[in-house]
Amino acid sequence: MSKVANNYGSFPVVFTKGEGAVLTDTAGKTYIDFVSGIGVNCLGHNHPALVKALSEQAAKQIHISNYYLSDIGLSYAEELLRETGMERAFFGNSGAEANECAIKLARKYGSLTGNPDKKIIVTLEKSFHGRTIATLRATGQDKFHNPSFAPYPEGFMHIKAQDYEALNALPQTVCAVFIEAVQGEGGVNLIDAEWAQALEKKARELNALFMVDEVQTGMSRTGSLLASTRLGLTPDVITLAKGIAGGVPMGACIFKGKAKDVFIAGDHQSTFGGNPLACAAASAVLKELTKKDFLDHVNAMGDFLRKTVSGWKLDCVKEVRGRGLMIGIDITQSAGDIQKKCLEMGLCVSTAGPNTIRFLPPLIISQKEIEAGLDLFKKALTQ
Repeated sequence: MSKVANNYGSFPVVFTKGEGAVLTDTAGKTYIDFVSGIGVNCLGHNHPALVKALSEQAAKQIHISNYYLSDIGLSYAEELLRETGMERAFFGNSGAEANECAIKLARKYGSLTGNPDKKIIVTLEKSFHGRTIATLRATGQDKFHNPSFAPYPEGFMHIKAQDYEALNALPQTVCAVFIEAVQGEGGVNLIDAEWAQALEKKARELNALFMVDEVQTGMSRTGSLLASTRLGLTPDVITLAKGIAGGVPMGACIFKGKAKDVFIAGDHQSTFGGNPLACAAASAVLKELTKKDFLDHVNAMGDFLRKTVSGWKLDCVKEVRGRGLMIGIDITQSAGDIQKKCLEMGLCVSTAGPNTIRFLPPLIISQKEIEAGLDLFKKALTQ
């Protein structure tokens, strides 16, 4: 019996290795991976460029603390900021850490405006921003607000996506608006570009920061390096994690413009943040993601996957939606039950609600692997 705390409700399968989009368990059974560590293993498993970068960096330097600078940390920050158009970077170890950084940055920005009450951070209903106390409170889903963890911090308000009237009701005490470009844990919900642009405009009118949580959508998951770009948005602050380092724990909060000089030494720190090993991994990942035709492949595979499932015309499939290789499928059955059936058949999938199956396969997955995975998924739905 596992001695690991059962926080995750893990399935009774133990994986020993992975290659590309395929996992192998202790019995030698193989599984097609449509989860990729919940969008983390963007280059799949055992990618040669990532393995090489990690091996070489581990032989030189793993950690030095942020009292000092590392060569790979400096060069990776330059690479990431150049590709994203941002001006400053803070590196942490997870998406929740990145979002905590954004929350603190927003609150300090509000105080610097001269209005001591400018502390409200606006997020969306059905959003998800992490599992720390502050990021749970930022999350716009009551099911995550376990009363056992109360009291939660104040200073957050939630509005409905696509609600134009809600924009006009936002008070002057808003210091930041914080949204996901696609809501992942909330059900793979797409945000309307025109409404998102109106929300950004409203944030500007309120002299508030406009921040986008790209923890799950960023790093090419939705078919562009940043999902906010596809929506025509120009955030002051962007948070990244999951696929940023291909499986090595890392998160980033990147910012620019009026947000770039808010923090000073001591405002926000992380012992392991931006360590050389993580930065080497992230640099290797970014080089792969920005290669010619990489995004074309992501978009082509995403289109193929969505069209294939839609083309089945099954009564149990209510809707197929998504961008790139971030896909949600609403079904009439219990998503949890179908997830278990898929696993038994040799397919790893995740859920995003009681009746929503979520696909987050490695971005390097082949059409042949998608076809094989979808054959198993169809059987799970119909047998």
